[in-house]
Amino acid sequence: MSDDAKGSGLSRRSFLRGGAAGTALAAGLLPEDAAAAVAATDAEGAPTVGPGAVEIELEVNGVARRLEVEPRVTLLDGLRDRLDVTGPKRVCDRGTCGACTVLEDGRPIYACCRLMIESAGRSIKTVEGLGSPDAMHEVQQAFVDNDAQQCGYCTPGFVVATVALLARSPAPTEQEVEAGLGGNFCRCGTYKGIRAVVGGPGESGGDGVG
Repeated sequence: MSDDAKGSGLSRRSFLRGGAAGTALAAGLLPEDAAAAVAATDAEGAPTVGPGAVEIELEVNGVARRLEVEPRVTLLDGLRDRLDVTGPKRVCDRGTCGACTVLEDGRPIYACCRLMIESAGRSIKTVEGLGSPDAMHEVQQAFVDNDAQQCGYCTPGFVVATVALLARSPAPTEQEVEAGLGGNFCRCGTYKGIRAVVGGPGESGGDGVG
């Protein structure tokens, strides 16, 4: 970045936002007022960081962790490569399968689609933070009891998403199950077992949660 750019307060994010808005406006994809709204988001005073590493602190599975990461590092990469928290899995790496689902302040998110610096100061919980092989969370135990896993790549994300779903709706309806778990994908097809875990309508014989 040039000295002029540094002195102007123009960040790369604002440049890209402005460029994208200008391109969309020229192509007729955005009305002028929408383009102005995009440009106005940089007036919120968010600090510009990077491109070098910056120090952040966040809580991971109940433990405060401090590290330096480049702004481009995703939460998934930071957890796996820097903190050795390997429960969240890299599968699609584009926010379509849910294998990297974690809880951020109790809310399920795709770790591959979030920058780690965006999670600074927040609480992250992964499947490791739910329970251990000797003391499993009730959802983890229910996945075992209902044979709701095969290859295992999708399982951590499904478990985390299920915990979030049942925290919101202990007895979820068909629509709530679809909304809560629809962002997770199992290539092995263990959906019958997963539905038994959450006690979905029409499931019987399963040892579900709640």
